[in-house]
Amino acid sequence: MLGALMTVLAVLAAAGGWIVYQNSYDLRERQVTIPGGAQPLNGVLALPKDSVGPFGLVVFIHGDGPIDATHESFYRPMWESFARAGYASLSWNKPGVAGAPGNWLDQSMDDRATEAIAAIAWARTRPEIDPQRIGLWGASQAGWVLPKVVNRDPLLRFMIAVSPAVNWLQQGRYNTIAELHADHADQARIDAALADRERRLRLLRAGATFEQADATGELPPDMTPDRWRFAQKNYLADASADLAETHIPTLLILADHDINVDIADTETTYRRLIPDPALLHVQHYPDATHSLIRKDIETSTMKTTIVAIVAPRSLFTAGFLANQRSYLEQFR
Repeated sequence: MLGALMTVLAVLAAAGGWIVYQNSYDLRERQVTIPGGAQPLNGVLALPKDSVGPFGLVVFIHGDGPIDATHESFYRPMWESFARAGYASLSWNKPGVAGAPGNWLDQSMDDRATEAIAAIAWARTRPEIDPQRIGLWGASQAGWVLPKVVNRDPLLRFMIAVSPAVNWLQQGRYNTIAELHADHADQARIDAALADRERRLRLLRAGATFEQADATGELPPDMTPDRWRFAQKNYLADASADLAETHIPTLLILADHDINVDIADTETTYRRLIPDPALLHVQHYPDATHSLIRKDIETSTMKTTIVAIVAPRSLFTAGFLANQRSYLEQFR
């Protein structure tokens, strides 16, 4: 029995050591406070571990939701990959997240762009950062923010857009239908959901307050006053005009199992508005979901949790980390 117990303890110790190893990254992370915006931003500046700067910088623009600076550590494998290309990464808690001042649901996409501009201006003052090699990385909802920032800062070197949509309303309709198809809904259920959606859009177009909209009984149970106001600020967002003015190298990353964003529409629009093949590079990942996680992992909550703990770099689809690193290496 003692021998068996010792074996179990050894296995547990080895497993614990493996988990610690897998969740350690070749990075130097510094907690920073970024001034200059509507409120100070609580951020993380992740630097290459054993190199001497100044480094290029990738500024992270979050997608939807209450996201902290590390995205609950989801960003760290990317930061490490970028560090190996000689780049630091900068990210921050959304306003109101993890003790940060403000409320991210009070922001329009223009507000988010202004916030990013302030962060970039701060980064250019840092001795660790090469002000001539700063670019953007953004996912999902960031698709409405990235081109705004690019057009307001002509010194940016590149943009990496991961699973971005172009038109807010088109994206929402696509997502409604795609999620119902994934749930094997029949056409009658899809038609009913689209009718519900149109009634809520009529309320937005009419400028209804949350209280007025809620009184109609048309709002979903999880709709809050803050979320309704966020929708009012942003439901007409469209990136087309900003994309048409984009004149820096752009990496567009698309996942073939994306049920949030219509990747065919996104790719067509990007190719039409950024027609120079020297500027636009498109990468498709056939086994990935919207978050660029492997589909065989994301379809299981238990599997996602286990992989995130035991081997977090393996969450991402094959090539996602390495290909972004290679893309950055051209900007010396």
